[in-house]
Amino acid sequence: MVTTHHIDAIKFTENSLILQVDGKEYTFDLKKISTKLFSANELQKSLYTISPSGYGIHWPLIDEDLSIDSLLKIA
Repeated sequence: MVTTHHIDAIKFTENSLILQVDGKEYTFDLKKISTKLFSANELQKSLYTISPSGYGIHWPLIDEDLSIDSLLKIA
């Protein structure tokens, strides 16, 4: 399997998603990237899976998926 990205960390502030991807840190406005994540509670945000290739992140409790490539294009 080819690795697309290496996701080092996923953190949240009240209004932001902070990702460490491929050794760099990116901050995204939750309202702009996902109304589901913006409205989610701490438990819903904390339970996620990262695809084995690093392609994306899935939050099963709110049925939300984010593509790392798409996020990095808006960073």
